[in-house]
Amino acid sequence: MSHDHSPAGDSASASAPTSTPTSPALAPPWARSLLNAVRGALIGTAETVPGVSGGTIALMTGVYEIILTSAGHFISGARIAVSDGVRGRGLSRSRPEWAKVHWGVLIPLAIGMVFALFVMAGVMETLVEEHPVTMRALFFGLVLASLAVPFRMAAKAPLSTRPLGRWGVKDWSIAAVAAVGAAVIVTLPGGTLEPTPAILIPAGAIAVSALVLPGLSGSFILLTMGLYEPTLGAVADRDWGYLAYFAIGLVIGMVSIVKLLQWLLEHHRRSTLVVLTGIMAGSLVALWPWQDEDRTLQAPSGDLLGPIVAFLVGFTVVAVLLVLEARIVKRRDALAAIAADAQRDA
Repeated sequence: MSHDHSPAGDSASASAPTSTPTSPALAPPWARSLLNAVRGALIGTAETVPGVSGGTIALMTGVYEIILTSAGHFISGARIAVSDGVRGRGLSRSRPEWAKVHWGVLIPLAIGMVFALFVMAGVMETLVEEHPVTMRALFFGLVLASLAVPFRMAAKAPLSTRPLGRWGVKDWSIAAVAAVGAAVIVTLPGGTLEPTPAILIPAGAIAVSALVLPGLSGSFILLTMGLYEPTLGAVADRDWGYLAYFAIGLVIGMVSIVKLLQWLLEHHRRSTLVVLTGIMAGSLVALWPWQDEDRTLQAPSGDLLGPIVAFLVGFTVVAVLLVLEARIVKRRDALAAIAADAQRDA
């Protein structure tokens, strides 16, 4: 990804943005809300597809920093509210943090995301069950192309001993170790993780990290844990018990893992992104199209045209999205530079 700012810094210390990435300021509120709902639907749809990161879509649609900074302020406000509530101090100290949350953006986003998740979950579950080889080939292409995201972000992370844009021997070694570890984990026989409360809560906590770091797919994480299809089924069937435990995990993850990732990105940005790249690469083993129920990899067989086309489609979709995103970020940075020059001249 072509930007090199730290997401952690955005949420941890930055004040709320002065403007929101919606339609022009003169647009009526209902139009801005509708546009944000559409953005949320795109993010929600991405989260049902392994390999496509909701964080990447959020960045491309201009709401990534809004989500991240708002989440940081909301969590900080909630922590203060709980602490002061126990001591009988009320909510006076938490209100300033909550006032920095862009509710007018987040609420339409959330509505769009939830709507898309419920609509697309059943579709994806059916496709995965009826066309497993073709769908794995599609996901393989999606994830392979998505490797460019953390790879480029790591390359652009500041490092005093190496020019930006280059990986060193240490980086490749760390990524290789992470890849081997991920490959070992994802090749464990399927069915080892049953959708029990003890599994669903940490699974939800881990999956929510996908909204923090572009390039990390929450549905892909569920796929490697063997919980992708059960979770889609629970959403499609309105299994509220399953979803309640998963939601508890989401909340826990938002409070703990999200903050941890933000800290790691702020203090160990390059190493964190290098490890992420390795994990994503190693996890490709789980998406090899030809494998049996025990996840034993097999040689390509049968009709090869469908899986090959699916792979190319998946790879191309992500590649096109990344190119578009790079152009958007480049244009944004150019406009910011022009604005900064104008301020200095003034």
